[in-house]
Amino acid sequence: MFISFKRIFQSGWLNFSRNSGLTFATIFILILTILVITSLFALKKGTNLLIAVVEEKVDISVYFKEESSEEEIVKIQQEIVKIPQVKNIEYISKEKALQNFIQKHKDDPTLMESLEELGRNPFLASLNIQSSEPSQYKEISDILENSQFKNSIEKVDYYQKEPIIDRLFAFTSFLNRSGLVFTLVLVTLSILVAFNTIRLAILNFKTEIQVMKLVGASNWYVRGPFLVQGGISGLISVLAAFLITFSLAYFLGPKMEILFTGLNIFSYFKESLGSILLLQFGTGIGLAIFSSFIAIRKYLKI
Repeated sequence: MFISFKRIFQSGWLNFSRNSGLTFATIFILILTILVITSLFALKKGTNLLIAVVEEKVDISVYFKEESSEEEIVKIQQEIVKIPQVKNIEYISKEKALQNFIQKHKDDPTLMESLEELGRNPFLASLNIQSSEPSQYKEISDILENSQFKNSIEKVDYYQKEPIIDRLFAFTSFLNRSGLVFTLVLVTLSILVAFNTIRLAILNFKTEIQVMKLVGASNWYVRGPFLVQGGISGLISVLAAFLITFSLAYFLGPKMEILFTGLNIFSYFKESLGSILLLQFGTGIGLAIFSSFIAIRKYLKI
């Protein structure tokens, strides 16, 4: 048994080393396949970050009547935060709302003069509410407008923001759907190219396979060297792809963070190292061995 394994491994190594052109082409295609799939894995992270950033820009505000006290609003806030759809809630007092307005429009003399002529703070205290999903804002608005504290509420500005929220919901849905389709198409094309490259490499051994079958070699004895050859190609491809991924993440990480705040590819690489290694090993070695196994079936006439 040990001698058979040894011979299979030696034959696989011989097949790998004596066809340098096809071996290089196979490894090159496998590296590209691994990099494409790894990039799509990272792209998913970037897409999720983009969606999160966009969603952070959207909220609805609950404005309270002039006579509502801060203590009453804080109690209402404690009740609203219990609503499952609410992700985050922020209290904006009348004073803070005024300060925010002045800070935002301090360079507009017309607005500043109008505010001075008014002689009082025209703003209402409010709660800014963010949901986990854009589609949940209407549900939150309906809950608030039919709640036990509705008499303290002046208005909920959901319907003023509804067109923006609907566009956001359509945008995030489009990103998720198109990202999935794009991923499936690229992964399928990459796997097909890798499979056909390995099949062409095995085609060169067609005569040798037929001779081995004629002299009585078992299917596994014929198949074994090609599985070993595929495994070696896959392992080298994984190592090369990992080094390329590491280098790109290391050098591009800080630069990308300047453009996209919060997206440091190298930090993500370190945090997801186990998942990335598993993905690359599964893609490289798994694809190479599986493709070799399937490609040789034709010549074994199983």
